Amino acid sequence: MNVNKENNIVELLLKEKIVNDEDRQILDMIVPERLNRLYEVLKERTRYVSILLEAVDDGHNQAAVLRSAEAFGVQNVTVVTGRAPFAPNELVTKSADKWLTIDYQSDISAAISQLKKKGYQIYVSHLSEQAVPLEKLDVSRPTVLVFGNEHSGVSKEAVDMADRTFVIPMKGFVQSLNISVAAALSIKHITDLAKGRAGAEYYLTLEEKQEIFRDWMLKSLNNRLRKIVAQHK
Repeated sequence: MNVNKENNIVELLLKEKIVNDEDRQILDMIVPERLNRLYEVLKERTRYVSILLEAVDDGHNQAAVLRSAEAFGVQNVTVVTGRAPFAPNELVTKSADKWLTIDYQSDISAAISQLKKKGYQIYVSHLSEQAVPLEKLDVSRPTVLVFGNEHSGVSKEAVDMADRTFVIPMKGFVQSLNISVAAALSIKHITDLAKGRAGAEYYLTLEEKQEIFRDWMLKSLNNRLRKIVAQHK
């Protein structure tokens, strides 16, 4: 449903319990069109599919993956830094990273262990005899896609801890893709597949919607208004 001014987006958000009366101060600071846009995007967000970047060093590639994740509705990205700091190129991200939940982990083993404890299965992008084609991955459980360094790929630890490794089938002479392209194709395919397979489980819970929507509302305010909100806590 596309909500416009006449539908009263604030009352809808209250009715669906995404916000409560305590949020009215912030709600009054944001124009209805903006609230409506936040609401429409929130409805399509997912944590059923998540992304893990291991030692992706190039700022353009970092930014491009974040932008693809955001574009296809993936909320959570885990980052394990490599030799270079994680500093996504702002011209490429177009502020996409602003709307994501990014978790920074010290090493790949800790990152994967934590994700497995949360119930995720781990699929690592890696060319090997055991790798399965992207379209044959089973998404009956929450899924993390792992992408590695531009030159050396994923680490042995990531492969050893993975539930499966996967490849994107190609028909040309070249059998590899730039990480940003591989990630975009994979995220689009897996989110479409998971959405059909998981049904309602694919989308955020009410608690997750409340948490993320409040964060987005605050990020929609300028610095002056954020200070006003902070003073009234």
